[in-house]
Amino acid sequence: MSCTIGIINYGIAGNIHSIKKSILKAGGDVKIINTKNDFSNIDKIVIPGVGSFKDAMNELTKNDLLDNLKKFIKIKPTLGICLGMQILSSIGFEYGKTQGLNFINAEVKPIIVDAKVPHVGFNEIEVINSNKLLKGLEEEEFYFMHSFEVVNYTNIVSLTEYAGHKFVSSIQKDNIYGVQFHPEKSREAGIQLFKNFIEL
Repeated sequence: MSCTIGIINYGIAGNIHSIKKSILKAGGDVKIINTKNDFSNIDKIVIPGVGSFKDAMNELTKNDLLDNLKKFIKIKPTLGICLGMQILSSIGFEYGKTQGLNFINAEVKPIIVDAKVPHVGFNEIEVINSNKLLKGLEEEEFYFMHSFEVVNYTNIVSLTEYAGHKFVSSIQKDNIYGVQFHPEKSREAGIQLFKNFIEL
């Protein structure tokens, strides 16, 4: 069974090519979504993200992707990656206060630790509520690069510790999944995560 995954291209999200490469390697087909008319004939969606919460929401609005994206998220398997996971939240506090996509009851706030921020590099995840996306990946390390964290108490799948501070590293609510790390930069563990997503 072929599975076509749409990757949202909203200008600032500079990691779409490595995500596309990883999904193809995992056995999926890819369609890049540049306009509101590109949502047809896709089975699942990936929301990538590099940059700021405010810029991401502005770009989605400016490129007229917001309404169709929201409609799609309501009914199809969706994976938010890094900033893509953060904007699934209700509100973000990067460069002021910005409304998010509001699918996860959460806020996005700066990581406050007595260590270097952004948090960059490979780190383990601690799965506290297993799901199909992370099946077989419970002991793996993934690549992180972020200065903000999703503060949420109800949809947590895994936590990760950085400098003594535990933050939410993955979430799930119904058909919506989010990972704070970058599977496309996480070697074989990342490819397996995309395989799991394809098989959902």
